[in-house]
Formats: sequence, structure tokens, C-alpha cells
Amino acid sequence: MKIALLGYGKMGQLIGQMAEARGHQIVLVIGAENSNDLTIDALRQADVAIEFSAPDAAAHHIQLCLEAGVPVVVGTTGWYEQYESLVALARTKQGAMLTATNFSLGVNLFFALSSWMGSVMAQHPGYEVRIDETHHIHKKDAPSGTAITIAERLLEHLKHKGWSLNGSEGQTLPIYAHRIDEVPGTHEVRFSSKEDEIVLSHIAHNRHGFASGAVMAAEWLNGKIGVFTMRDVLGL
Repeated sequence: MKIALLGYGKMGQLIGQMAEARGHQIVLVIGAENSNDLTIDALRQADVAIEFSAPDAAAHHIQLCLEAGVPVVVGTTGWYEQYESLVALARTKQGAMLTATNFSLGVNLFFALSSWMGSVMAQHPGYEVRIDETHHIHKKDAPSGTAITIAERLLEHLKHKGWSLNGSEGQTLPIYAHRIDEVPGTHEVRFSSKEDEIVLSHIAHNRHGFASGAVMAAEWLNGKIGVFTMRDVLGL
């Protein structure tokens, strides 16, 4: 499979290494220094593109992929205000787009567990719930896309009026974002009462799980038409 890498920071480089180790060929690499090289003709060298750039560039990259007829796997977060318009473009162009706030198998299992916990704890209103997420100091968006997905899974069952960043507990589900050193990613869901506390957590030890999941998603997406998430890839 021929892959275009859109974004070549630490994650993009690791994805490239893992893709090549699985027998794939990297035919196009776009980073901040050569962003003008990203054209529809250049993209058409690839069977699939993997987008891990920056929030202010992601939507444009996705649009170009869809115009080029190249399936695109998107790991960048922070651009979702343009999600619906790009979904419409994907359908108009009969293209393929797969988005995820996190490609790690463990995190996607954590999403499923969070939804289940929400359904259980909805029956016990004496517990207050909050989400804490911790990432490296270079992360540009807050809260993380992963934390937002966790909140959305919980809110399928809880009566909070949406989520809020560093908000007060009660009316909204508060997400607290922490930026510390080079932490790959830690997410915690806390259910607290006067008597005790229940904590569900996922701790990433490195970026390998994210990168391998992105390559797996690209393998799954190649040749498909439609708009997908990691739920489709993993059957969750």
C-alpha cells in the first residue's frame, strides 16, 4: 500500500516507521517546511493518506484528499467545526474519510468502558463525575479530543448539560486539562461521593499504540467509500 503522510512531527515519523515495517511504501511526506508541495496530483500517488498535522491545517488537507479521491485517515483534533462540511464533501465525491480522536486499541476499549460506566453510574446520582486529562506541553488543543470523546460517551447516559473545560461540577461534566513535560497521554474518569471514589484510567506509556492503530486504520480504509470511525474498524 502506498501512503501519503500529512504531518511529519513525532507522530508522523513513528507512523512512517511502523508503516514501512508492515511492508507499506511512503510515497509523499508533507511537513511544515514543504506544505506547498501538497497538491491533488501529488496526493494521487498514494492509495491512502494519514493526516497528523495541526488543527489549523487539517481541514484543508482533508479537503485536498477528498478532491483527489484518496481515502484519508485523520488523527489531528481541534478542527471539528468543519467536520460536517467535510462529511458532505466526502459523500459528494464518493470518497472515504476515517476520523478518530485516538487510534490506540487500549483507548478505544476505554471509550467502551466509559460508556458502560456512564450507564451504571446514571443509577447512582450521589456520585459526582469529572474527567482529568494530562498531556505533554507541546499539545496545542485543550481539552484533548480523547477527553471530549470520553465525555460524549458518558453523556449518552448522564443528565449533565454537555461538558465544560475546567468547569464546576454539577450542571456540566467538567474536563480538567493538564500539560506536563513529555507525558504521552493520561485520561481519568472519577466518580466521587462523600464515602468513596471510583477511578477509571488509561495511561499511555508511549506513542506506539497510537501509531500502530493509525496504520491499521489505513489498511482497513483502503478501497472503501464512506465516513467511518475507529468503532467501525474495531467493531465496538
